Amino acid sequence: MNDVQKIVPSLWFDKETEEAVNFYITVFNTSPHKRQDSRIISIARYEPGMEVPGAEQMEGKVLTAIFELHGQRFMALDGGPIFKFNEAVSFYVECEDQDEVDHFWNSLSAVPEAEQCGWLKDKFGLSWQIVPKQLGELLGSPARKNALAATNAMLQMKKIVIADLQRAFDQA
Repeated sequence: MNDVQKIVPSLWFDKETEEAVNFYITVFNTSPHKRQDSRIISIARYEPGMEVPGAEQMEGKVLTAIFELHGQRFMALDGGPIFKFNEAVSFYVECEDQDEVDHFWNSLSAVPEAEQCGWLKDKFGLSWQIVPKQLGELLGSPARKNALAATNAMLQMKKIVIADLQRAFDQA
């Protein structure tokens, strides 16, 4: 069986790929559960004479970077200012507990006005969903009145707080 990931998200940065990749690896390797499985696999750089339409001099910048965050492979590149991230695509991070939610939220959130229902935007403009695994259990509960109460509580939150969700669920 081939263990190579068939679908790899590709991230287009203006010219801060190396900074972003190192930042994401640090964030994931310092999570409370310290899996230490986030890493750079390879980096290829623009060579003299390579030109990117619409971008200034790219020599030495990242042509491609292959990296992993908790075993999920990504590819990233410095492609110039042509394309920007938007909220139509985000990365969903399922967290074990509130400590892990807090870690990722505090590390990644850089645009407070973009925060809603567990969604945030980082300093590079990439959107993330920081979600405790308990959210699915509470919102998907067959006790629909309780699930609705938890859903309504979640819809009022920026960062998801597990204790507040559980309280809303239990009090319904």
